[in-house]
Formats: sequence, structure tokens, C-alpha cells
Amino acid sequence: MTDLLYGADEEALRDSVRALLVAHAPWQRTLAGLDDDEPYDAALWRLLVDQLGVTGLAVPVEHGGAGAGFREVAVVLEELGRAVAPVPFLGAAVATRALLACGDAELLGAVAAGERAVVLAVGLATAPDTRPEPVAVEPGPVLRGTVTGVADALPCDVLLVPAADGLYAVDAAAAAVRMNPVVSLDATRPLADLVLAGAPGRRVATGPAATRAVSVALTAGAGLLASEQVGLAQWCLDTTIEHVRTRRQFGRPVGSFQAVKHRLADLWVEITEARAVARHAADRLATGHPETPLAAALAQAYCGPVAVRAAEACVQLHGGIGFTWEHPAHLYLKRAKSGAVAFGTADRHRAALARLVDLAAPAPAGAGGSIGPARSNR
Repeated sequence: MTDLLYGADEEALRDSVRALLVAHAPWQRTLAGLDDDEPYDAALWRLLVDQLGVTGLAVPVEHGGAGAGFREVAVVLEELGRAVAPVPFLGAAVATRALLACGDAELLGAVAAGERAVVLAVGLATAPDTRPEPVAVEPGPVLRGTVTGVADALPCDVLLVPAADGLYAVDAAAAAVRMNPVVSLDATRPLADLVLAGAPGRRVATGPAATRAVSVALTAGAGLLASEQVGLAQWCLDTTIEHVRTRRQFGRPVGSFQAVKHRLADLWVEITEARAVARHAADRLATGHPETPLAAALAQAYCGPVAVRAAEACVQLHGGIGFTWEHPAHLYLKRAKSGAVAFGTADRHRAALARLVDLAAPAPAGAGGSIGPARSNR
């Protein structure tokens, strides 16, 4: 049976990450970075890597990592979601899962040491049951092709590129690699289109091994994203409760109105449920359980919509201030909306979940029969 509780080491890690984020990643700093066209906080990222060693958490000790696992990675993501921190940790975790599947000691060691940032070069919306369109390989080997909508690519050092005959490591700084930033809803997780114009590559996996590495990495992305969404939703709920406790209308606190209390109580229930399925997915991923794809599909079918509803409630229940640029609520809403399509939409994961448990696929959204949270229309 999956242990959904947080262990002492996990709580200690949470405390360390939260303390660092409180000190170095207040939302005012994130907003200021966007105004300065600096979507990623490079200084914050170095602190997370150098002081807490977050990139080495899931890397085995023999490769220089901490030998912890993906439950710990999920805890870090919860805290990064709470802070809507502009750092490329989710992309790094996905790439690490691919490298673990390939067993590439060279890059695993560099990732664990925080010397190189690696990202899997697939579009952010790519679902685990989708095989990314491979780029072409020519003798050399060199790679040619375009990959659109890649998250966390801009600050990376190495691209893991699915190609026609395997998975290749490509130096992101090579002259034949061009990254074109594209406008994304969530400016704290910017996207880029990658153009490979004869970029030299080193093959790290071939054939079925490469296909499996990409598949398990995308599954890990879907499962781990759920923890970030839980952290985001929890911040939205906590912040909204604090606001309605103190904000007064018609001579009484806004939170004393029954409609507000019921909405927030329902949201608390949904987040509690979301935390359970996210923890289940993280545990399955950490242990390499055969049901990992099922757990990841379940987590994304549930947690994405919950995060969006929490962010929407945060904006709406803050009243006029919640709609302003100066309040951070819009950062959370944009991250939640962006996350709702990352690694596949909730509808897609519901269909995948139905296939995995051998049930008929649910009816399309709006036609009833959804196995996801049924409270979306309230």
C-alpha cells in the first residue's frame, strides 16, 4: 500500500526549500523579473542547486547524486508551485528521468553536480502516450529539424532530442542550434521553438531503449506536475482564506458569508484529494511500480482542474485587487492554466486512464460521465 504521509526527511527538505524561497523568491521579485524580461531567476536557481542540491535528488549515489528519489523531487515541486518560482526544475526532473532510463553516466554526473542543465526537447503539451515527432539524423551524426513549444529550454546546457534512430544529447550552445522564444501564457515558464540546423549530437540511446526513455520521462512529467499543482492550489486557498478573514463588506468579514465559506470548504476537500493522488503518483514513480502510468494519468486527470479552480477562486474572492497586475493571483492563474495542458490535458488523461483499467472511455467534457472532479460547473 502506498504511504501517502510525508516522512521526516521529506518534511525537513520541505522546510529547507520553503525557507530558501521565502528569503529569495517573494512574488514581488518574480513580478519585477517579468517587467525586466527575465522570466527565469538565475540567481535563485543557483541557490537551489548549490545549497540544496535539488538537481541531484533523484540521481543515484554512484553517479554523484543524493540517491533520494522522486518523492523528494515531488516535495520540492510542491514548494516551487506554492511560490510559482521561475526556475526550470520540472524540466530538469523530466530530463533526469530520461537519463536514468538511458543510464548515461556522463550526463547524470554533470546533472547531479549542478554543472549542466539538461532538458528533454519535446513540446510541453506532449502527453505520455504520444510519440514525439523525431527530428532527422544525418551522417556525423548531425540533427536537423524543429521542435516547437519546449519548456525550460532557454536556460539549459544540453538538449535531449528524440531523433529517427535514437535519443541524442545536443549542446544547446552549438552554432547550429537556435532557440526562438515564443509568447506563452505563463511567463514564469517560458517556451521556445528549437531549430536544429545540422547540430552535432551524441547518441545516448537507440531503438526501443530511446523510445522507452522518452515515454517514462513524459510519464514522470505528468506525475510530478501534479505535485506542483497541489502546491499552487494550496497557496491560492491559504491566501484567499487569509484575505476573506480580514476583508470586510456590509459590516462583516467577507468570509462569514455562507456562499464563500462553502466554496472554500469544497476547495479544501478537492485539494486534499488532489494531494492524495499526487502523492500516489510520486510514490509509484519513485518505486518504479508497474502502475506508474496509471497513477500519473489519474493525477493529471484530477490535479490540473483542481489547480485551475483554486486559482480562479483566488482571483474572484480577492475582489477587485485580485484582477490587478500588482497582486500575484494572476501569476498563479496563468501557471495553473498552462499546467492544465502540459503533458496532456485532463480529458486526454481520463481517456488514457480508462484504457489502462479497461473501461469504456468517458464522454467528452460537458456531456457528463467524467471521472474527474465533478465540481467544475459549480
